[in-house]
Amino acid sequence: MLLSNKNAVIYGGGGAVGSAVARAFAAEGAHVFLVGRTLPKLEKVAQEIAEAGGKASTAQADAMDEQSVANQLNDMVQKVGTVDISFNLILLDDIQGASILDMPRDQFLMPVFNAVNTHYITGTAAGRVMMKQKSGVILALTANAARRPSANLGGFGIACAAIEGICRQLAVELGANGIRVVCLRSSGSPDAPGLDEILTMNAKMQGISREELEINFAASTLLKRLPRLAEVANAAVLMASDKASAITAAVTNITCGELMD
Repeated sequence: MLLSNKNAVIYGGGGAVGSAVARAFAAEGAHVFLVGRTLPKLEKVAQEIAEAGGKASTAQADAMDEQSVANQLNDMVQKVGTVDISFNLILLDDIQGASILDMPRDQFLMPVFNAVNTHYITGTAAGRVMMKQKSGVILALTANAARRPSANLGGFGIACAAIEGICRQLAVELGANGIRVVCLRSSGSPDAPGLDEILTMNAKMQGISREELEINFAASTLLKRLPRLAEVANAAVLMASDKASAITAAVTNITCGELMD
């Protein structure tokens, strides 16, 4: 298994992407630590992982709070000895659907601030622990809007670009200590509740089926489809594993060819 004997912390482990990644990590042998503000969601995912034969623990912590993150990592190190993988997948509370010309400044800035704040907090906290180990992988997730903006996304694309910039800086700061930093860039998974809701709503507005709209939405990709949650999770497994040991300061393209590098 690709992640045998690895200890992985996933912030936002109760969400759609976080839970998919947690299941994939556990299936590949990792002990997954699910962290978030709402324990019942985390405990449900942990139970599912345990029933499938994997290892999962939960912890209530706020990825926007420096001390909360530090305390959780300290507890994790005391329990299992290392933090081998850190993946921040919390929501950024972005608001879309209007031009930034018509959006209040605070509404526009919120996802940008949240992205910079939480990825700085979790990335540097993991980096301090991993420097003592001389090993580790820090992962992040962004979207195609980081590179190709489109109208009415508010601050979301700028937040994604900021996350990618933080990942590059962390990679520079931590590389000499054997720590890799990799960002995954997706075009959105149609089986995630958030995107599914948007597609369903827009399909009704356009008077077409949900399936037709997804096909139209994916028409700009080379594979003519969008990446499923399991595919995002599988890419995360590969980037977190020793099979990707030469990859750092990189953005992994999992957009099904919507973007070309």
